[in-house]
Amino acid sequence: MKASIHPNYVESIVRCACGNEFTTRSTLPQMRVELCSKCHPFYTGEQRLVDTAGRVDRFNRRYAKAAAPKAPAEEAPTAEAPAARAPTRKAPAVKRAAK
Repeated sequence: MKASIHPNYVESIVRCACGNEFTTRSTLPQMRVELCSKCHPFYTGEQRLVDTAGRVDRFNRRYAKAAAPKAPAEEAPTAEAPAARAPTRKAPAVKRAAK
């Protein structure tokens, strides 16, 4: 390994938004995280939604509009029979030279 190209690997304090704090080793002396093993639903077994920047509310607003009953549309025009297709033009036959 080359000398002096690797960052310093120091003891790091990790602080979670829930208030939990633990120590690990990293190249950063301090880290702030939103979720940790004490508050993440996977580890706690709780069924709660982790809302990141209002995404759950945005999802509910978007699909509430789609699920709302629509007013009956005016009578749609009936589909007419498709017009007959014009015959296609055949390519002229190529005459082969006699041997």
